[in-house]
Amino acid sequence: MLEHGGRLQRAAHEYGIPLAQWLDLSTGISPFGWPIPAIPSSAWQRLPEDDDGLIDVARAYYEAPHVLPVAGSQAAIQALPLLRSRSRVGIIAPGYAEHAHAWRRAGHDVTCLPADALLANAAQWDVLVLIHPNNPGGERFRAEDLLRIHDALMARGGWLLVDEAFMDVTPQDSLCRYTDRDGLIVLRSVGKFFGLAGARAGFVCAAPQWLEALREKLGPWTMSGPTRYVLQKALADCPWQAAARVRLDTVSRRLSALLAKHGLGPTTGCGLFQWCLREDALSLHRGLAKRGILTRLFDTPPSLRFGLLPDEAAFQRLDVALAEVLR
Repeated sequence: MLEHGGRLQRAAHEYGIPLAQWLDLSTGISPFGWPIPAIPSSAWQRLPEDDDGLIDVARAYYEAPHVLPVAGSQAAIQALPLLRSRSRVGIIAPGYAEHAHAWRRAGHDVTCLPADALLANAAQWDVLVLIHPNNPGGERFRAEDLLRIHDALMARGGWLLVDEAFMDVTPQDSLCRYTDRDGLIVLRSVGKFFGLAGARAGFVCAAPQWLEALREKLGPWTMSGPTRYVLQKALADCPWQAAARVRLDTVSRRLSALLAKHGLGPTTGCGLFQWCLREDALSLHRGLAKRGILTRLFDTPPSLRFGLLPDEAAFQRLDVALAEVLR
């Protein structure tokens, strides 16, 4: 199993600090989650049905011609490499490590490169995998540049696969609206922006033939009835979404400023996290953990990712802890 954020139980055991006393900044999950309503008993008692209206709501939210609900974008990350014969796959690095892991495990030839090198040599790949905005580096790309690369890939039967798990704060930059084009596949997650990571839910936006092939690979009932009920409400809640985007952007900017105050800037990131390159990332990670603050540590390159803080007390706590650790 690869390393991920959110291992709070493990940190509590390792550092001897009770779970309730931790400030978990190790994920990019919004601390301001969508308010979950009461779930009707029928959602628990009946098998999920595809024609319950969720797909229509998701198509409107993502502005996508076609969508497939999946058990988190992770399910699609693992299954999509199985739909191709052996291919040359270029993947953004540093980035979400599950992408490279899945393509290698399926027998493909994988090369991981920084974004600039990856895009400069796009003709080398049969499949190009990007994360937009990137996790953890925050890199962003112009839609016209990505569509031009997609055209070149598609001309030789290739794919452009874009993971937009952190795109919801800036939906105007999404490629979902273009996914009726063959070979353009976009992954979306509801766990980060809506704060619903435990639901393990996401969507794939792509041309119908690839969604049908993926559906056959994943099998029936990829998303539970209660999750479908909640998502149908959340994806349709436009006033909450608009307010959340403003709030997340504001808090992310404030987090960046706090990190810069302690000499950790300039940082990069997006509306859901900030990322700091530090040669002493490991010692900083441990120093904060000893104070009950969990960050996401990366080894290559040495760096820390900070998720958003939920309230004023959390900002003050991180401020004090950084001053002590960096003293």
